[in-house]
Amino acid sequence: KSKSTNTDMTFALFLPSSHGTLLRSKNGQSTPAIYWLSGLTCDDTNFCTKASAAAFGAADREGVALVIPDTSPRGEDIADDDAYDLGRGAGFYVDATEGQWSDHYNMYSYINEELPSILEEKYGVGVRAKSIFGHSMGGHGALTIAMKDPANWASVSAFAPICNPTKCGWGEKAFTNYLGSVEAGKEYDATLLIETRGPFVEYDDILIDQGLGDEFLADGQLRPESLEEAANRVGQAVTLRRHPDYDHSYYFISSFVDDHISFHARRLRKKQGVQRAAMSTEGSALLSSTAGKPITCKAMVARAPKEPLSCETITVDPPRAGEVRVKVIANALCHTDIYTLDGYDPEGLFPCILGHEAGCIVESVGEGVTSVRPGDHVIPCYTPQCARPDCIFCQSPKTNLCPAIRGTQGQGVMPDGTKRFKDEDGKPIFHFMGCSTMSEYTVLSEISCAKISKEAPLEKACLFGCGVSTGLGAVWNTCKVETDASVAVFGLGAVGLAVIQGAKMAGASKIIAVDINPAKFDMARKLGATDTVDSSGLDKPIAQHIAGDLTPWGVDYSFDCTGNVDVMRAALECAHRGWGTSCVIGVAASGHEISTRPFQLVTGRIWKGTAFGGFKSRTDVPSLVDRMVSGELPVDHYITHTFDGVEKTNEAIDELHGGSCLRAVVQY
Repeated sequence: KSKSTNTDMTFALFLPSSHGTLLRSKNGQSTPAIYWLSGLTCDDTNFCTKASAAAFGAADREGVALVIPDTSPRGEDIADDDAYDLGRGAGFYVDATEGQWSDHYNMYSYINEELPSILEEKYGVGVRAKSIFGHSMGGHGALTIAMKDPANWASVSAFAPICNPTKCGWGEKAFTNYLGSVEAGKEYDATLLIETRGPFVEYDDILIDQGLGDEFLADGQLRPESLEEAANRVGQAVTLRRHPDYDHSYYFISSFVDDHISFHARRLRKKQGVQRAAMSTEGSALLSSTAGKPITCKAMVARAPKEPLSCETITVDPPRAGEVRVKVIANALCHTDIYTLDGYDPEGLFPCILGHEAGCIVESVGEGVTSVRPGDHVIPCYTPQCARPDCIFCQSPKTNLCPAIRGTQGQGVMPDGTKRFKDEDGKPIFHFMGCSTMSEYTVLSEISCAKISKEAPLEKACLFGCGVSTGLGAVWNTCKVETDASVAVFGLGAVGLAVIQGAKMAGASKIIAVDINPAKFDMARKLGATDTVDSSGLDKPIAQHIAGDLTPWGVDYSFDCTGNVDVMRAALECAHRGWGTSCVIGVAASGHEISTRPFQLVTGRIWKGTAFGGFKSRTDVPSLVDRMVSGELPVDHYITHTFDGVEKTNEAIDELHGGSCLRAVVQY
């Protein structure tokens, strides 16, 4: 029961698919929310049934919740009027002060205060990140609520809003009845609020769409020109888009709702990013208290192959020259970690601390470190980038394989040949891939630290430390897939799906997704796959099916993301005669070799491989993260499981073995 209206209130709530899998951040941030306010005679169902699937598809794509409240209190004992524009279904989003209306018609307080607090506490949505939009009376409500309390909302937009209600019939009637006079309604008039309180520095733009065939525009109920003129006078940015022939209906809304959701999502991401950056700056002072001292923390130690990790208290020594000690905020499990834990890695050393796909905050730096400082956010990269003028690998655009610390990294030690980890008995623990992020703190080489924007959520940015970058880069860098190309992807784990996502973004017209688990096909299609093939059910080799049944000569590009040498051969042999390129991404078990008939290469096919997708870590990873923050490169769909606390890593490993997990993110 609502405290604002003293009645039961109904609302609809759409949660994006990312809401159920992403951790609610420890800094209080959560799934952002966009509130929709409906117009006269409507309730909470109108938008849900008439705004079209585009609204909910856009919200899911952007990772935002949609909140759709009713337009008024309801009930047999609630004051009402026979007219459609007063009473039930016409609350006008004000707090009524007059007579029979004042007990229940307090929609302003309900929308601006009570409902958000309920949703934040019960569902974990909209915590310090919510926007608002609406239609007609709801557009009026969205504009006035946002302008009366701009600190509470990230952005505002409207469809055919009542912009100047003290000058129109609907508003005059509502204000006289609910507030006692039109004069009292001035504090709920968007045009007057802009004139008296604007410009609003919180809103870089206000988006309004208006149909020019709208009958209520013609009879003076909406008056968008008044708001536009007021905005121009005070310097408030307003984008008023006028659309010929569109009327006042939900068809008009469904035509442009995707634009509005994207408009809000960009500003919600920006607001959350600013909050993260501010919190990181506040926390930097706390980090400095441990600089130069050993740190005791929890870590998951791999004591031996094929054994569960051991949660232990370890000591992490201070960084030495050229090194950086970081606090690990979130770590994503990669199959490479499991490959080593299962004993297949010839370089695997025990005891060690695994993990290499993480988001971290710099705690302290060693002598000579200049590229990062305490408080910076970084992604550890197992492929370093020394960027020295005399490094032919870093200076070449042809590769990202900097060998500067490769030798010691493979030996499980830091570049000076020593270790920074000790167990409770004082015995050293090996490093892993130069990262070792299954520990609350770890030490990295400076040249392995990709400094990223503090606006990026580290529980998502961590994905760019390995698998997602590898798949995208295989498409964009290694093979340079072009518009209208045909592509086949073998293996639909996180890397394979990243290949599909990258190919779609590159403009590939045919993307064939191959796996023996059909349950993975739905996500592949969402990311851009045009064809899906369960190769276990074919009566012929998969290469013949692709180069013969699905295409006449094969695909322009094929990608193996399985690590199976037989699949690598099939991927090559389905590549197009004369120019097809096949890229090996998956890492095969030790001792395995690839083979094919030389004739496959003689007839024009190219066989190549990629490591970390050809990305130069310190240069390119920050750009990938920026694209994620902007919304251009979504990654939420890779995170299928989440856990809280480094000690939950074994549970995450069990999920990864289960077959339905793409990436399990453990937040420390």
